[in-house]
Amino acid sequence: MTFNEGMQIDTSTTSSSGGGRGPGRGIAVGGGIGGLLIVVVALFLGVDPGTVLPQQPQMDTQGVEAPGFDLSQCRTGADANAIVQCRVVATGNSVDEVWEQLLPGYTRPSIRLFSGQVDTRCGPANSAVGPFYCPADQTAYFDTDFFDVLVDQFGSSGGPFAQEYVVAHEFGHHVQNLQGVLGRAQQDPEGPTGGGVRTELQADCYAGVWAHYAAITKQDGTDVPFLEPLSDRDISDALSAASSVGDDRIQEAATGRVNPESWTHGSSEQRQKWFTVGYQTGDPNKCDTFATNNLG
Repeated sequence: MTFNEGMQIDTSTTSSSGGGRGPGRGIAVGGGIGGLLIVVVALFLGVDPGTVLPQQPQMDTQGVEAPGFDLSQCRTGADANAIVQCRVVATGNSVDEVWEQLLPGYTRPSIRLFSGQVDTRCGPANSAVGPFYCPADQTAYFDTDFFDVLVDQFGSSGGPFAQEYVVAHEFGHHVQNLQGVLGRAQQDPEGPTGGGVRTELQADCYAGVWAHYAAITKQDGTDVPFLEPLSDRDISDALSAASSVGDDRIQEAATGRVNPESWTHGSSEQRQKWFTVGYQTGDPNKCDTFATNNLG
């Protein structure tokens, strides 16, 4: 999917940093599309996750974080089409605009671009966890290197809409937080019908809802749609990304077997199904994964 070059990127809710270490508090719920995938795979293999996580960068003696991405590069839709960090911010702008129209009382989350390591109010995290949302500070965190991992290690297609789907999924967790349902992920968090799977599938569905409206929602101030019309390739990219991080696919690749009782995000088929439900209907009410016995 291509952004309209006439749209203006709003970076006012976005910050960026390099690496850093420090104390945090709380628990990161509504984990990202990657959602501790490396840790999960390590546990499946009986490996200490600490041995497979990247080395955490150190701060200097003054405790100052390394400089992050220069957000002044993100000005227009043309920048979003050319620079992946700008694409994340512009996608967030688009998702905000859609949900402001769909959800009364919607408030914008913050976006934090980081590399290596980042401190959050849910605790410190590093790039291995993939994109994630922290409800304690209402911030979606993205290390854009994950998009390469999604292609190289998990076999997703590499189109821009696959990346935009990831952003919309994390914003879906913010919507859940505003609705007061995100905490259900911590209740019965594992299993094929557990709270974790239902929470993640609903976020996939909410990403689909955004996709339904993305090309027809106009930006306030410029009066141009954020995005060009979706192509079949765009939808294929989103479905590929959803499929590549299904619990069953990850388990099969890591251990050669599938154990639904340890699922936390849902199968590849389920993730594709619920994105499609949201995309085809554009109705958030159709995304109530907590009220159905048929998750797919």
